[in-house]
Amino acid sequence: MNARSNDTLSRDLYDVIARRRDVRAEFSGETVDLGALRRVLDAAHSAPSVGHSQPWDFVLVFDDERRDAFARHVETERQVFAEQLDDERRATFEKIKVEGVRESGLGVVVTHDQGRGGDHVLGRHAIADTGFYSTCQAIQNLWLAATAEGLGVGWVSFYREEFLADLVGLPDGVRPIAWLCLGPVRELQTVPDLVRHGWRKGRSLDDAIHLETWRS
Repeated sequence: MNARSNDTLSRDLYDVIARRRDVRAEFSGETVDLGALRRVLDAAHSAPSVGHSQPWDFVLVFDDERRDAFARHVETERQVFAEQLDDERRATFEKIKVEGVRESGLGVVVTHDQGRGGDHVLGRHAIADTGFYSTCQAIQNLWLAATAEGLGVGWVSFYREEFLADLVGLPDGVRPIAWLCLGPVRELQTVPDLVRHGWRKGRSLDDAIHLETWRS
C-alpha cells in the first residue's frame, strides 16, 4: 500500500462510481490489454457471494464470427422491441445505440450457476435469489474496475438466453446473466445515453429514500 491517505482513496472510488457509464458508441476498437483484463476479472471474482459459493463464470469471446452472430441476434431483438412502440417512442428509440458488440473487440459473458455450492448454501435457505444477487455484485465489481482502468463496459440485454447459452456452449443449469462489451474507449459520456436521448430521466436520491416504511 502506498502512502496515499484513506481520504484520497475514498475520493478516487467515488470518482470511478460517478464516471461509470454503459458504453455503446465510444469504443475505440483497440485491443484490450491482457494485464488490465486480468485485474478487472480478478476484481469481479473478489465480489462477495452468499455462502462463499462464487456462482459466476466468465466466458471471454474474442472471435469475430461469434461476436458477429451475437450482434445479428441483438439487432433482431431490437426490431422486435421497436415494433412494440408507438411512433413517437420509436423515433426516440431509433436514436439510441443498444450495443457495441463488434466495436468493443471483446465480449465477456457472465454466467450464473444456481447449483454452485451444493444443496445447502449458507445464507440462501430463505431467499433463493441471493446467489443471483451475488453474480450481479461480481458484474458491478467488474464494471467499476474497468472504469478505473480506463476501459468501457456496455451491458447488452437485447438477447434470448437460450440463443446466448448455445452460442457459447453453456452446460445445462448455467444461465447467461450478461453479455458485457469490454474494451478501450475514446471517451466516457458525462450524461447517460438514455438521458441524453430523451428516453428517460433519472430519479433524484431524495425520491428513492424512505424512512422506516415505504410511505413515511
